[in-house]
Amino acid sequence: MQTSDKPGHKIDPTRPFKPVHIAIATITDTRTAANDTSGDLLVQRLTDAGHHLKARAILRDDREAIAAQFSAWIDDPDIDVVITTGGTGITGRDVTPEALLSVVEKTIDGFGELFRMLSYQTIGTSTMQSRALAGVACGTYLFALPGSTGACKDGWDGILKWQLDSRHGPCNLVELMPRLQEK
Repeated sequence: MQTSDKPGHKIDPTRPFKPVHIAIATITDTRTAANDTSGDLLVQRLTDAGHHLKARAILRDDREAIAAQFSAWIDDPDIDVVITTGGTGITGRDVTPEALLSVVEKTIDGFGELFRMLSYQTIGTSTMQSRALAGVACGTYLFALPGSTGACKDGWDGILKWQLDSRHGPCNLVELMPRLQEK
C-alpha cells in the first residue's frame, strides 16, 4: 500500500480509481466568475485528481436560493458530490449551513470536526468562526467549506482529496456511494 507524506493517508494502487461527478457552488454577495478564486481552486483540484466537474454556480447569500440549488443538484443523477465555498461564517448573511441542513438526510459530523482541526494548524483559534459541515441527501454528498482559498485548500487537500479517492484505505466515501440509499 502506498502512503502519502501525511499520517492516515494510504492509497492502494491495486484498487481502481473511480472518478466522481462534482458540482461546485460559490456562495457570495461580492465575487463574480472573473474573481472566484476559491471556486477556481476547487475546480482545479478536483480535475487534477481525475474527477469530473458537472456543474458550477455562483449564488447570492440567500438561504432559499442555496437550498433550491442543492435540491436541483441532489435530483440530478449525474452529480455525486456538491461542494460549496462561502457563507459558513457567523455573520447575518452567512446562511449556507442552514440551507444545507434544510435538505440533508444525514449529517457527516466528522467532516466539520476534522476541517476545524486541520484549519487550526493554519489559522489558529480563528477556525472557531467556521461552520463547515457536510451531509448526505438522496445518495449525494454535500460539503460546505468557508470562502477563503486557504480554507478550500485545507478542505480539499486534507480531507476531500482522500475521501473522494476510491483507492484510499482503510475506507473512503466513494465505496459507500452504492449503499447510501439503502433502507
